[in-house]
Amino acid sequence: MKPIENLKGIALEAGKLVRAGYHASKTIHHKGVVDLVTEYDVRVEELILKRLAEHFPGYTLVGEESHEGSYHYDRAIYIDPIDGTTNFIHGIPHLGVSIGVWEEGKPTMAVVYNPILHELFWAEAGEGAWCNDTPLQVSSQTELQQSLIATGFPYAKVNEGVEYRWVIDVLTSLLPHIRDIRRLGAAAIDLCYLAQGRTDAFYEIDLKPWDVAAGILIVQEAGGAISNQTGDSFSFDDKGIVASNGHTHDQLLAHLPPIG
Repeated sequence: MKPIENLKGIALEAGKLVRAGYHASKTIHHKGVVDLVTEYDVRVEELILKRLAEHFPGYTLVGEESHEGSYHYDRAIYIDPIDGTTNFIHGIPHLGVSIGVWEEGKPTMAVVYNPILHELFWAEAGEGAWCNDTPLQVSSQTELQQSLIATGFPYAKVNEGVEYRWVIDVLTSLLPHIRDIRRLGAAAIDLCYLAQGRTDAFYEIDLKPWDVAAGILIVQEAGGAISNQTGDSFSFDDKGIVASNGHTHDQLLAHLPPIG
């Protein structure tokens, strides 16, 4: 079986547990003031880690709920067991299991699975991106004014510090120059929707590698562009990420000031 098929199978198996938890009562814990985790986040990650260890030996496994330390490895798999935990808790079906394989600083395989809407997004480097059996292609929109932009708000907003101010300043600058903003609460799915052409661009700050590791490759393989908030090549050390269909990228960057 090809490695990508193993990866898809792991995501589908994890998705069954996510789907069961979505319809069940949950025990909720706080990792921060508004950063939540449930027993299903932990159980799903444990399942994924076990399956990845069986099928992908030799990779460092970087899971949201269990990993501590560096984000940089020669061969690593980044796992978000439930991207969109707040949506999961509130019964909002915008969430996904996200698994991204990286080698020597570049993504090679990716799967993002929304088990509630039965959308399996996946990609291999150089082989294109797909949702279930349908190939993905970013939108052809060239005008920022007619673009639908996705974003998210960092957990640091509760401190009303530099991140909070940056978010408000960007919205103030950007809103008059776009069609509208969508803030749906799961960066991995946001990136997949961009790859699918549902939105035209995406930006966010304070994300972690497991939030974007899979979605980055899916966007790139669908013909989109990825950078940091200054327009340079993105790395996991960057404060912000910007993704687009490529046509509106520089127009969007013009509305993103330095952070801090």
